[in-house]
Amino acid sequence: MVQKYQSPVRVYKHPFELVMAAYERRFPTCHLIPMFVNSDVVNEETSEDGATHRIERRCALDVDAPRLLKRIAGVDYVYFIQKNTLNRKERTLHIESHNETFSNRVVVHETCCYSVHPENEGWTCFEQTASLDIKSFFGFESTVEKIAMKQYASSINKGKEIIEFYLRELESEGVTHIPRWTCSSVSPALPAPSSLSASPPELQHPSAPAVSVSQPADAKDGASQEAKQDSGAPQADSLVEILAGTPEDKLDADYIKRYLGDLTPLQESCLIRLRKWLQETHKGKIPKDEHILRFLRARDFNMDKAREILCQSLTWRKQHQVDYLLETWSPPQVLQDYYTGGWHHHDRDGRPLYILRLGHMDTKGLVRALGEESLLRHVLSINEEGLRRCEENTKVFGRPISCWTCLVDLEGLNMRHLWRPGVKALLRIIEVVEANYPETLGRLLILRAPRVFPVLWTLVSPFIDENTRKKFLIYAGNDYQGPGGLVDYIDKEIIPDFLGGECMCEVPEGGLVPKSMYRTPEELENEDVRLWTETIYQSASIFKGAPHELVIEIIDAASVITWDFDVCKGDIVFNIYHSKRAPQPPRKDALGAHGITSPGVNNVQLIDKSWTLGQDYSMVESPLTCKEGESVQGSHITRWPGFYILQWKFHNMPACSATNLPRVDDVLATLQVSSHKCKVMFYTEVLGSEDFRGSMTSLESSHSGFSQLSAATTSSNHSQCSSMISSRRHEGVCSLPDAGSPCFVDAFHPDLSHKRGLYNCLSRLFDTILSPCFLC
Repeated sequence: MVQKYQSPVRVYKHPFELVMAAYERRFPTCHLIPMFVNSDVVNEETSEDGATHRIERRCALDVDAPRLLKRIAGVDYVYFIQKNTLNRKERTLHIESHNETFSNRVVVHETCCYSVHPENEGWTCFEQTASLDIKSFFGFESTVEKIAMKQYASSINKGKEIIEFYLRELESEGVTHIPRWTCSSVSPALPAPSSLSASPPELQHPSAPAVSVSQPADAKDGASQEAKQDSGAPQADSLVEILAGTPEDKLDADYIKRYLGDLTPLQESCLIRLRKWLQETHKGKIPKDEHILRFLRARDFNMDKAREILCQSLTWRKQHQVDYLLETWSPPQVLQDYYTGGWHHHDRDGRPLYILRLGHMDTKGLVRALGEESLLRHVLSINEEGLRRCEENTKVFGRPISCWTCLVDLEGLNMRHLWRPGVKALLRIIEVVEANYPETLGRLLILRAPRVFPVLWTLVSPFIDENTRKKFLIYAGNDYQGPGGLVDYIDKEIIPDFLGGECMCEVPEGGLVPKSMYRTPEELENEDVRLWTETIYQSASIFKGAPHELVIEIIDAASVITWDFDVCKGDIVFNIYHSKRAPQPPRKDALGAHGITSPGVNNVQLIDKSWTLGQDYSMVESPLTCKEGESVQGSHITRWPGFYILQWKFHNMPACSATNLPRVDDVLATLQVSSHKCKVMFYTEVLGSEDFRGSMTSLESSHSGFSQLSAATTSSNHSQCSSMISSRRHEGVCSLPDAGSPCFVDAFHPDLSHKRGLYNCLSRLFDTILSPCFLC
């Protein structure tokens, strides 16, 4: 597998010509790079006007490894080929290098570029990309790949340190300005062409975004003003440079450190590559950098896994208009009065603090009065508000703040909080939040946990990510008041009064929701439909004996019917039928037998009871049983023109063959409210066969979406006669050993657990092979 690296943009607050003079001082050898032995000019040419100079060099690096290992590898020096192209007129230096030694086993390719900052012509930008492909290396390919990436990451920052060292040296010598090149003559102050391009190879990884230095609006405005002041250029000229120099939005290393935190070079690379992929595939608005980084952290910076869950989350946000939630959602009065949660200042780390008095909350009353959907939407609005507060605190405290602290007071928690529908609603909320707001919880303080808490924790903890569970701190009784308690995390001045502090807290005290505010299941069902009206998905109800059916007329054979549906309630069976005859208009009284007359219920039956299966219509797909909570996507390539009927019908539990006693699941199902009803949310689309593969809305992959993001996430195969149907599964987090721990080697190659010496030798060898990265 090819390993790639892409750097953020490094910014030197010095003119291009001065940076080139510092760059030139490292050659032909550099005392800061002891392993750099020598370099020979292979080819050199200069344009007639002297503006462009190209030079190719063969650079030798000494291998810092035992003599025996050198003999085994058959090398004394590692050689790289480097090609430099300096354009004095355009003020750019392009560097391309690759390894000559071990080229049949290891392929290292790197490109670097020095250029003028797009917003300040007095500054210089540097960016780099590189790739590493280990084809074979004496049976240690996997181990060597990991060692190489580790060694490379540890030496990436050395290049900037060397440039800055020589810039300081030039300043100490009184050289603070070098004139620009002009067409009439080459400035004598500029380095000689041969020495300027005599740099050894740069080994970097491939993924660097270029420059437009991405920053929040306030920071970017400040940087722009600073740039204008430093350059002395007129405002209009600066605006032209911004427009001409920033075709793409790119990340600055200083911006990453200021607004996103300290990341390792490989973590920066993952962020930049994923961000660039989103820019290329998602033509509209892409998530903020902080949000992308949260998904990467949730998957230990595994870019493929992070991209998958991020795409699913973006589709979910678009489907339910979550980006506009804070503007459109107004919590009902019952929530304002009885939902015992609210924001309260911040903790000692500057994180927004959210307080939830769960023990005082009537979860059963809220669910009965509002339904799960309203409760879920309110929790989502809290998370959206948390994201907004994190951005504000980042500006206020001058350091990255990407998560918040939650304080949960369990005083008053008892068995009534274990009401089954309430626990079910809580689990669903946790699942949605875990999937769409990863790494937003910095710390969870659970105070005054009663004896019943272990029961609730046993029910809830399996649905909480392992990394999230590590952030939980639980205090029983009044333990939070002692050493190591609340004062270690929250300033004494803002501890709420109900916890023994002096700060007044505006969180509602809660209490029992009056039963007069309870609503019937039918009313809640209709409310659920209204909550999700702003979506491309349609909602349908399914009853025993009353399936929901949808007809699609196909004119051209070999068209593709695609579908995506979520089973919101109950278990259903999904069927696809074909008929040459058009079904009759839907019956208006189909729900009469069920006593349902509400206009909010969508249930359509098209197949006439007089029709005979096999004569009037035929089944074109095997029935698919779908469980509650599953999301199903698929497609069917039609063979004939005519009318295709998609049917969702109630799934009857089969009787237990081993005994006549009812199963536990069946008994629980009969006790649930409206257990005779099911609900699905679905979307369908018909595509021409020539447009199916690669279409923005096709469902070639098994991932939910109807978006270009999901379509590009994975590839899949589909047959001519069968459909693709799959269900999303929540993916666990895989924790890798720390690179500095002894088990790090074992994770890469079990046979090396007793061969630390060999590992160290390989590490030193690849430290040499990858060392050119700090020569840029």
